[in-house]
Amino acid sequence: MKHIAPVILMISLFSLPALAQKSEKLIEVASFGQNQPIGVTVAPSSNRLFVSFPYHEPFLYGLTEIVDGKRVPYPDTAWNHHVLDNPDAHFVNVQDLYADDRNCLWVLDSAPAGGAAVIGNSKAKQGQFKLMKISLDDNAIKRIYTFDDLPKDKSALNDVCVDNSRELAYLSDPGLHAIIVLDLNTGKSRVVLQDDKATLAKPGLKLHLDGKDVVDAQGNPFVSNVNGIALSRDYKYFYFRAINQTKLYRIATDLLTNIKLSDAVLSKKVELAAETGICHGMISDQLGNVYLSDSPNHAIQYLSPDKKLHMLVQDDRIIWPDSFGIGNDGFLYFSASQMNRLPKYNSGEDKVAYPYAVYKVKLPQ
Repeated sequence: MKHIAPVILMISLFSLPALAQKSEKLIEVASFGQNQPIGVTVAPSSNRLFVSFPYHEPFLYGLTEIVDGKRVPYPDTAWNHHVLDNPDAHFVNVQDLYADDRNCLWVLDSAPAGGAAVIGNSKAKQGQFKLMKISLDDNAIKRIYTFDDLPKDKSALNDVCVDNSRELAYLSDPGLHAIIVLDLNTGKSRVVLQDDKATLAKPGLKLHLDGKDVVDAQGNPFVSNVNGIALSRDYKYFYFRAINQTKLYRIATDLLTNIKLSDAVLSKKVELAAETGICHGMISDQLGNVYLSDSPNHAIQYLSPDKKLHMLVQDDRIIWPDSFGIGNDGFLYFSASQMNRLPKYNSGEDKVAYPYAVYKVKLPQ
């Protein structure tokens, strides 16, 4: 009976009527006009809030710190100048952010190419990728990783978590259908669980949001393999999932980081954490809860350590919640990227509810 409760709850969530609603729980932190926010993170020690923006017009900055509700280019204005032929000194397409427990900000600058590009340059033959480590003590860049051992024509690095207990970073790669384990000392990457059932989108599963399938003008559906990831605060478990998939998986980090284990062995160690429905981004907290976006229901839910699903907040403004951060003020911060409202998925019509915004909601006690 322990495993039935989550499934019953999800059935009730999917059957909720599509009624216009606003929740007093949801607080707007900052708005950005027509600039689409993607990455969000909050520094655990200082509660500094950072928000990233992919490169497409209109474009202002790729990475910002939110100060008194306003955007400040970070780490400075120069890095935010979009200069494609000089990626070593400028952001190309800031995708994800992660603030660690050593007061460092990790910036994943990821511009996939070809068919791997969801947000990126579909005409480029080679993707551009770097992971930057920035000290929040002095706002200085400490190291840049460039993933030279990954196939740049196929990779599509998407989300990142940092495991300081092992000096490793874990990244989702929907382009390679795999998890990337990056050694932060050597800069070398390992590709694991490639083409595993846990990292692949479910064939034929279309996102159905706002009463319609998320497909482009040619009838091609939005599809992403392994995308959202989360690392438990005690570093014991790594959670991951594809967007076009209803299952949340996890694996013990002791296993994931064991270089002696083959993918075949690792695959058998992957656990089904829960049936959650469609989800994009996720994050874990100190209590062991895993927070998950719930786009079909304009909501945020969370999985508690007893493997039960709970509704945190539901509000019409929660449109494709993409990235999460947890502050020391007891709030969960997240972006509403409204990906399904873009012209690409609406026969050329822009259905975004402007302005774009980042919100916060109180965490459960």
